[in-house]
Amino acid sequence: MALRTRLTDLIRIEHPIISAPMAMTAGGRLAAAVSSAGGLGLIGGGYGDAAWLEREFAQARPARIGCGFITWSLAEHPFLLDAALAHRPAAVMLSFGSPARFVPPIKAAGALAMCQVQSMELAREALDAGADVLIAQGAEAGGHGMARATLTLVPEVADFLAARAPDTVLVAAGGIADGRGLAAALMLGADGVLVGSRFMASAEALLSAPSQEVALALDGDATTRTSEIDIAHNTAWPAQFTGRAIRTRPIDDYRDRELEAVAGLGEAAGLIHEVRPAADVLRQIAAEAERLLCDKGPAFVRAA
Repeated sequence: MALRTRLTDLIRIEHPIISAPMAMTAGGRLAAAVSSAGGLGLIGGGYGDAAWLEREFAQARPARIGCGFITWSLAEHPFLLDAALAHRPAAVMLSFGSPARFVPPIKAAGALAMCQVQSMELAREALDAGADVLIAQGAEAGGHGMARATLTLVPEVADFLAARAPDTVLVAAGGIADGRGLAAALMLGADGVLVGSRFMASAEALLSAPSQEVALALDGDATTRTSEIDIAHNTAWPAQFTGRAIRTRPIDDYRDRELEAVAGLGEAAGLIHEVRPAADVLRQIAAEAERLLCDKGPAFVRAA
């Protein structure tokens, strides 16, 4: 048995799970592994490294994958979208900036336009731009984000889409690392989930073994949202988006670069306990959600 949702039907995948396009972490091998296991894997377009993008698309062949971009950075390097579309991706995800100028060429190329949003204002903007899929990202997520929590943002966006654009598919993101998160997201009104932090601890992620060991040593209390890293790196992030940083140094002899490599880890850190192949991670999340929905759901319903 498998979970069938509007997301699985739209993208033609087996499981309603997308791997997040984590910059410099989600490369071609990870995207291909997720897609080959029945989800949709996304390469992280990052801040505009054309050579890196080409290399990772080559690594993914012949899997059917997608790509994600930091939208404000893509606006500074718009040729990267043409480069990505030349590989005929299944979908292109845009986040952190206005998607209006990029959605038309994405759809004209035959790819799905997926827009990640962190507020109702951004949800309305993405819908007006013509997005096929909205990804409602709560503040529990790794990487950059805003202040709204997944638990309230997802159902509010779901209600908004039901009233205004019922054919638009909704994906939940932020703090989802196992089957409990997937099952909960479906109950909140989402059609599937975007998973980032859990795939950082996969065999195919572009992280060193020491960096992954740091990730496994952290719990959900170990990170915080801040703009300090962006200021230190002189990256031009819009002020409304904060990034994740390590709050504590759990193991003193780890080098700074290893702590920095996992700074994008989200509040789901405490749910991640081992490094496994991405395909195993995806199948475990899907199987656990299926079991919970089938077995535990009816147990909460009592006859009058």
